[in-house]
Amino acid sequence: MLAGFLSLLRMVAGSLRDLAPILLVIGFFQIAVLQQPLPHVERIAVGVVLVMIGLTLFIQGLEMGLFPIGEAMAQALARKGSLAWLLAFAFCLGFGTTAAEPALIAVAAKAARAMADAGVIAADEAAQASYALGLRVTVALSVGASLVLGVFRILKGWPVHVLIIGGYLIVVVLTFFAPPEIIGVAYDSGGVTTSTVTVPLVTALGVGLASSIRGRNPLTDGFGLIAFASMFPMIFVMLYGMAV
Repeated sequence: MLAGFLSLLRMVAGSLRDLAPILLVIGFFQIAVLQQPLPHVERIAVGVVLVMIGLTLFIQGLEMGLFPIGEAMAQALARKGSLAWLLAFAFCLGFGTTAAEPALIAVAAKAARAMADAGVIAADEAAQASYALGLRVTVALSVGASLVLGVFRILKGWPVHVLIIGGYLIVVVLTFFAPPEIIGVAYDSGGVTTSTVTVPLVTALGVGLASSIRGRNPLTDGFGLIAFASMFPMIFVMLYGMAV
């Protein structure tokens, strides 16, 4: 009982340490630069405590649930020896986690409103909802495709830097042909996919798969899937903008 309580205190202290730089920056600029007291100190304090507790529970949940299940499923599918099921799992994992990503939902909604304000799409709610949904599905498909390529890379032992350089060359070329309104959205889409839901499971997939294949090193071969998950949305969204 005491050991569990001490472990919980250590986790909370770790979360407080992670939040400390943010709190120090905000406090410094508010007091030293703006020279104003913090508004609603009580609400801010309660919010910080809630964030700290939530971060602690989230990290513990990753270690207890998402990381183990991702690694276990990747290893089980690799032992099963079915390439089709392994690739299907990778695609569905990328699509499902990205479609549920809160950051992507927020960015897609903001992008739809911005497009409506700019006159690119109709200003009614139905048009904005349709555009946001199309953007989310496009990004989710791109992440699914990126994980399929990433799994192939691990299986074949392809060098990650060659694929990344080639992918970003495609991003640069597409930038010259994509509509200007979509370029910023495309670049941001690459960032929002690598957030709280997607990263833990994708990382666990790569490490678990590399650990279960003879001749693969989890350190050199198991990582890199996140880079693909960031790069592919930029390509897909710019193509989406050119088509739509």
